[in-house]
Amino acid sequence: MPVKNRFAELLPEITAWRRDFHEHPELLFDVHRTAGKVAELLRSFGCDEVVEGIGRTGVVGVIRGKTDTAGRVIGLRADMDALPIHEQTGVEYASKTPGKMHACGHDGHTAMLLGAAKYLAETRNFDGTAVVIFQPAEEGGGGGREMVQDGMMDRFGIQEVYGMHNMPGIPLGTFAIRPGAIMAAADQFDITLTGKGGHAAKPHDCVDTTVIAAHVIVALQTIASRNVDPMKQVVVSVCTVQTDSTAHNVIPQVVKMKGTVRTMDPKVQDYVEARIAEIVSGVASAMGGRGEVAYHRGYPVTINSEVETDHAIAVAREVSGKVDENTAPLMGAEDFSFMLNERPGAYIFLGNGDTAMVHHPAYNFDDNAIPFGSSWYAGMVEARMPAA
Repeated sequence: MPVKNRFAELLPEITAWRRDFHEHPELLFDVHRTAGKVAELLRSFGCDEVVEGIGRTGVVGVIRGKTDTAGRVIGLRADMDALPIHEQTGVEYASKTPGKMHACGHDGHTAMLLGAAKYLAETRNFDGTAVVIFQPAEEGGGGGREMVQDGMMDRFGIQEVYGMHNMPGIPLGTFAIRPGAIMAAADQFDITLTGKGGHAAKPHDCVDTTVIAAHVIVALQTIASRNVDPMKQVVVSVCTVQTDSTAHNVIPQVVKMKGTVRTMDPKVQDYVEARIAEIVSGVASAMGGRGEVAYHRGYPVTINSEVETDHAIAVAREVSGKVDENTAPLMGAEDFSFMLNERPGAYIFLGNGDTAMVHHPAYNFDDNAIPFGSSWYAGMVEARMPAA
């Protein structure tokens, strides 16, 4: 099962789809053009069923094999949404919408899965059913959660689910994966510090919320350095600080801060949430003010099940022969985690070569990765449901 010759033949066509998606980026759930084209293509391939509007704007295609003796169903997922970034690639197919671009390669993921769908619909050389999943709103909207809550897994009888993401810095055509936690949970917090505002020349008559904020920011860093086991991964970042004053000589009454927490272990996640509340309240109180925290759980930890990871590795090895089987976990987050919480499966990275990093305005998906990615998607179906 090396890179399939059919994908070399289809490469110009798949590349054209990818570049069309790149020219017309859409955000979050507002992927109506992209989803519409995906559905149109799936129908043109002869998929047995194409359903739109799953998880608001998601698309699901069903492809039945030549036989179905065991009733097996494998799900394959790609994400469709772009990012609110102004593109700086200079390519001829650059975004036509200022302030929006495919800076994470979801255009490539969608195109590769479409290529696999076309191949699987042509050949149907498997015993079971392939379900191709095109998801909106991965970039912060929780489209994966929405599709799961819409009953996708049960409706289509999905038993295992697999996803893929390109990754700059990994050689083109090389795959990277690990069993267990591969990407972090991503939570958000909002902190409100209230003191006593006043004239900057009379700090003794005030409770200075900017000083409280400075102490809180430093104290929060002790969660990672002094509270959590050093062998556990955790990131606590305060990313915005805003006061209710813009004057040079006013001590503000209120300071608001926003930030993110990244963890790889649900128990650590619980601890960090509680510890942030303790620190904010305690530091603010000790300095005469009041501190409040609104904590928001985001994407869960992305956890690859061991058996399905082995299946993903075996197919990747057949496709390219280049697989990092114990890649380091990433502190970024991925809402494919919601699907993996419902069904066993695995998430794998595919090298994009020496390009700008994802979420950078100069990032661009390398179309030469398409045959590897499409071959892996199709290979997972043929390997997990070999023809009877």
